[in-house]
Amino acid sequence: MAIEEIAETTGTATTGTTATTGTATIANIGTADAAASATDATNVTAATDITEVTDVTAAAVTYPIAPGYQVNVRSGPGTTYKVVKVLPYNSRVPIRCQRHGQKVSGPYGTSDIWDSIAPGQYVSDTYVRTGSDGFVAAPCG
Repeated sequence: MAIEEIAETTGTATTGTTATTGTATIANIGTADAAASATDATNVTAATDITEVTDVTAAAVTYPIAPGYQVNVRSGPGTTYKVVKVLPYNSRVPIRCQRHGQKVSGPYGTSDIWDSIAPGQYVSDTYVRTGSDGFVAAPCG
């Protein structure tokens, strides 16, 4: 993440190649990872603060499950796979990757796209409001 992005996110860094956070000066920051290894830091907490900004901005995007539905999470991309859990009403899910599977109908249409929300956990994309009829994440490998 460029220093300009950190400045926009936190308001604690100045643009350019040097950022000041609290009492520590971290020189020549090109990415937040560089902050962790900066040798000019006099305050370890300040370097950690910048690293924490990376964690916050890298948080997964989540998508809402269709209102009024409790959705089955299955071990694979189809209704013949075992139900591993049920998502409660008003849930939000991250989409790690997507794959084609059994075609099903839901509140958001008919599709064969299944969303992987965790390893070995799939929900039909027809129950997830992604704003798209196609893939919004990388294909599962």
